[in-house]
Amino acid sequence: MENPMETRRQFASDNYAGICPEAFATLTEANQGHARSYGNDPWTARAADLIREIFETPCEVFFVFNGTAANSLALASMCQSYNSILCYEGAHIETAECGAPEFFSNGSKVLLLPGANGKIDPVSIEGIVNKRTDIHYPKPRVLSLTHATEMGTLYSLDELRALTDTARKFNLRVHMDGARFANAIAASGLAPKEITWQAGVDVLCFGGTKNGLPIGEAVVFFNQELAKEFDYRCKQAGQLASKMRFVSAPWVGALQEGAWLRHAAHANEMARQLEQGLRLIPNVEITFPRQTNTVFARVPQANIDKLRGRGWQFYTHVSQGDCRLMCSWDTTERDVRSFLQDF
Repeated sequence: MENPMETRRQFASDNYAGICPEAFATLTEANQGHARSYGNDPWTARAADLIREIFETPCEVFFVFNGTAANSLALASMCQSYNSILCYEGAHIETAECGAPEFFSNGSKVLLLPGANGKIDPVSIEGIVNKRTDIHYPKPRVLSLTHATEMGTLYSLDELRALTDTARKFNLRVHMDGARFANAIAASGLAPKEITWQAGVDVLCFGGTKNGLPIGEAVVFFNQELAKEFDYRCKQAGQLASKMRFVSAPWVGALQEGAWLRHAAHANEMARQLEQGLRLIPNVEITFPRQTNTVFARVPQANIDKLRGRGWQFYTHVSQGDCRLMCSWDTTERDVRSFLQDF
């Protein structure tokens, strides 16, 4: 009989996965003795320094509990309540954060932009900025990008620069939701600096939870002026951990010897193998380019029902009519083969 506490690895979300060994080791190490509270500990300082090393630039770094807080507080630091935030129509900040960006910015309106394969069309920015310029319309102030996108796709460097150049043309600041930033870096082969501050990104929400950390995202301000009093925002929002070392120490384990990129590359490779297998199955259609650790597939309902009947879990609500299959840092080739065989 299967132990309910020992369930199989799933393809529903990389949030399902446990803690990677490197992060677990430093979390355990941080649990020895006492350390100063509220982020004034050596683990938090070391994690922030490692992030600066990775991005090869001075930047302000703050650790919060989750992606919703990271995105919402970062966006709130970039605009006033009468401003608007421009994002892709399927962006997480629009579809999956319960109005938190609007709440923490005291009412900034989120305006939606179209585009193919989860990516914003730069032309749409100009259209929405110039749609109205009167005082009765929320003044556009921030462009929010997701990389890798919610569809698992990547912006090329040229595409990113086209977007940030357009943003600058209209005096917009640029926020990047990097919930799966590690997967984007592992897939692109570009240096982290190339697709962030060198490409015109002001603030990155650097995701760790989906890449083997137990909890915690990093808000990285390349535009350090925007970080002014951000610590107060974190405190007011209930995001200042009293025992911050248990949020930041796993980052040290993940970052210090490159585990974050190895695990992301592994998840991407498992998704490649999964996609390859799905393409061999009749009546299955891959609906978005597979570039990172996400596979979107249109699958007959009978197959969906049978797979779920055999205990497989995956999302069908992210893209209408599609199954989203997400590979994690700990997904194995055996997991992929088992799933494919159960078709």
